[in-house]
Amino acid sequence: MRFTQLPTPCFIVDENRLVQNLAVLRDVADRTGAKILLAQKAFSTFAVYPLLREYLAGTTASGLYEARLGKEEFGGETHIYSPAYAEGEFQEILRYADHIVFNSFQQWKAFGNLARASGKSCGLRVNPECSTQSAAHAMYDPCGPTSRLGITQANFQPELLDGIDGLHFHTLCEQNADDLVRTVAAFEERFGAYMEGMKWLNLGGGHHITRDDYDVETLVQCVNYLRDKYGVQIYLEPGEAVVLGAGWLVSSVLEVMRNGREIAILDTSAACHMPDVLEVPYRPPVRRAGEDGQKAFSYLLTGRSCLAGDVIGAYSFDTALRTGDQVVFEDMALYTMVKTNTFNGVPLPLIAVRRADGTDEVVRRFDYQDFKGRLS
Repeated sequence: MRFTQLPTPCFIVDENRLVQNLAVLRDVADRTGAKILLAQKAFSTFAVYPLLREYLAGTTASGLYEARLGKEEFGGETHIYSPAYAEGEFQEILRYADHIVFNSFQQWKAFGNLARASGKSCGLRVNPECSTQSAAHAMYDPCGPTSRLGITQANFQPELLDGIDGLHFHTLCEQNADDLVRTVAAFEERFGAYMEGMKWLNLGGGHHITRDDYDVETLVQCVNYLRDKYGVQIYLEPGEAVVLGAGWLVSSVLEVMRNGREIAILDTSAACHMPDVLEVPYRPPVRRAGEDGQKAFSYLLTGRSCLAGDVIGAYSFDTALRTGDQVVFEDMALYTMVKTNTFNGVPLPLIAVRRADGTDEVVRRFDYQDFKGRLS
């Protein structure tokens, strides 16, 4: 049975699964007064922004184009943070963002007057120096040695806080509430004294709130504690939690070959369509598949680019794979569409939305001009 009748490869975002996640986030917001923002760096499929805006307060951006997308397509509050702002872009950023977070006092001195004169709410990102990441996630640890992300206690200059409305920290990656509690303790130890007179505190992202085993009660208690102690508006900006388990990448088998083992070449690519498989590395779940050797027929699933390492992983299936069979990668809404590329001239997957009634609607197709348009 085919998962979809659409041409492959294609991303499909499921509205019903989105609503399940959004209901959890709304419950947290209702019980805490926190404002929850969509972190667009993880998911920017604006075709479903009308649905998301029914539950979320706005968006957060990591650069000019994300800020513009959030302002134009989502509305609500538009926040931006960047490790460093480019002078040639900052005036345009002021057109879209209403909350601007600076990564250093040097950036604050360079751009703060412009931001304040434009009526923006300004904040600083701090580094609590509290690493909670496993070794496997070291590249995603903002509190790691020599991190450029946020101001450490040693570099904090309280005499320059005039005009700063809030502080921001982001230290988590796919983590539970216990790591947030640890981080908050470190934040308070280093920066709590500077919260007097602040209007808001942003707890960043990396909170896996919609995961089945996530401790929502501890999150609620932590947020309410900070809200009541400091009298501030609390912000959360999850990306993955909004779309966790809410999308697929559907591919088809182009060829099955053998070289030491059975190898399936797909019409998708780890390098082009799911680069986290190579960068993290990340092993995506595959629908109705088992671990290598667990089921009757095992295959090394590979991509169609010429990169020798374009390998997704080894999986097993109940029946043999044949040319034209669909292989469905699950949990593919996050950090995929925002990171795809056209290396080797491999076409980008189309993007579809599985509506509430179960029908698949194509919202974006890509062609040769999308490839050529990035070149000269």
